[in-house]
Amino acid sequence: MSQEWNIRCRGHFCTVCEKPLVDRAPVVSALRDTGEGYERFDCHPECWKTAPRDWEPFSQWDGVYFAPVKEVKKEPLKKEDAGELLRKLITLDDPAMKNVVYVLAVMLERSKILVERDAKQLDDGLIRRVYEDRKNGDTFVILDPRLRLENLGEVQQQVVALLSGTKTLGEVASESDEEPASGASEDETAEPQTT
Repeated sequence: MSQEWNIRCRGHFCTVCEKPLVDRAPVVSALRDTGEGYERFDCHPECWKTAPRDWEPFSQWDGVYFAPVKEVKKEPLKKEDAGELLRKLITLDDPAMKNVVYVLAVMLERSKILVERDAKQLDDGLIRRVYEDRKNGDTFVILDPRLRLENLGEVQQQVVALLSGTKTLGEVASESDEEPASGASEDETAEPQTT
């Protein structure tokens, strides 16, 4: 698969019956690996159980559908910037930024903005983590670069520099190219802890 990560927005209609999803009602979400990317399904639980399919989901989870509402209260600026930066980096699809993308996702997870829904180790040995935005339901599939503990501080500094505007994406990407921070063994990696 050419993309290491991507975003899939939550649907507002059942993928199976095409009826609107009901606010605060249960929903089953699933990702299907098409070989070209991921296809997202959001369904009423009954529709998911009864729908015929000849494929296994890459990832599947139960959740609650929240209808979109106009936001009245703004989040603190730093959290919004981190989310916007993550979306921008995912859209750019630059492999040199994989460590920054991963640290941003973990940071947003710890800030309770994203929730990890699944983690899959694939045939290539890489782990892809599935995150969902708690507020709008967007799904992010992010490569876990198996970051080395000794490089974690450097990547965190890159994230801070990007969020504060003291460095550009190009500057951070060229720093990432100079010294690779992935490819560690199992004992040397920093695993995110979920709470």
